[in-house]
Amino acid sequence: MLTSRPHGLPRAENFRLEQAALPSLAPGEVLLRHVFLGLAPAARLRMSEVASYAPPLPIGDVMPCQAVGYVVRSNDPKWRVGDQAVAMAGGWQEYSAHPGDSLVRADADLAHSTVWLGALGTSGMTAYVGLREFGLPRPGETVVVSAASGAVGSVAGQMAKLLGCRVVGVAGGAEKCAYVVQELGFDACVDYRAPEFEALLRQACPQGVNVYFENVGGKVRDAVWPLMLRDGRVVLCGLISEYNDAPEAGPGWFPILAKRLHLHGFILSDHLDRRPEFLREMGQWIREGRIHPGREHVYDGIGSAVAGFVAMLQGGHLGKTLVKL
Repeated sequence: MLTSRPHGLPRAENFRLEQAALPSLAPGEVLLRHVFLGLAPAARLRMSEVASYAPPLPIGDVMPCQAVGYVVRSNDPKWRVGDQAVAMAGGWQEYSAHPGDSLVRADADLAHSTVWLGALGTSGMTAYVGLREFGLPRPGETVVVSAASGAVGSVAGQMAKLLGCRVVGVAGGAEKCAYVVQELGFDACVDYRAPEFEALLRQACPQGVNVYFENVGGKVRDAVWPLMLRDGRVVLCGLISEYNDAPEAGPGWFPILAKRLHLHGFILSDHLDRRPEFLREMGQWIREGRIHPGREHVYDGIGSAVAGFVAMLQGGHLGKTLVKL
């Protein structure tokens, strides 16, 4: 649970591990035993005392995250003991109770449990909605994706490739860039830590940028901004470089006017009606091998959630960050 609000990067003393009795179930509710937790950078926003897209998490509440697990008790006839399900609000805990109609059935024949927290979970759906609803990529266009080796960026870039675009990723370090190109199939990936980052990005986007899928903010955003073309679309999904520190000023807005840019900030919870469509299309792509679910970094045990969360915020590993319980 959250015990204090961090200033800058969260630390171990901002959290406490507690034991509690299992919750009782109301009619229509289901008790889920978690097997994996899917950590996400957006949880850092809720640790602040300032409201963002959701109210601040009260001190003493369980940290939020998506979880996949098995039904151990059910007051909902649609769910039987042993069924595998995904809880959008499972939290950093070993068990959680939910209305049965809020859970997503996780088909083990389609994908492993962990994929239901990544490419078939919140991360994949975030990429899907952002690109389909707001990025609107067209064949032959150039799409730049920041945090390209992460759980959201990896899916967004692969989708853009499927839609016929030239896709350029931005990631931190040679290992991540190699992964993005060699395993995920992006056309290029630029290391934002390189001293010549801005020049390398221009070389990778010789015709300019039509769509920018923004996960990072800061210096990456500033480098992409002047490359945007007329009628370009900027999909504002996240700003992870600014979650632990004061927001940076950023570039001026005049290019929005001069280049007729379309800038869309979005929150996935506003688009949950797209889930059936997302699961149908993404499920088919995964079944056909057209979308690589991506790598995973797995921590062991509930006590490792803090270390995994902090490492994820620092860009410490590839793909989706998970905790195995």
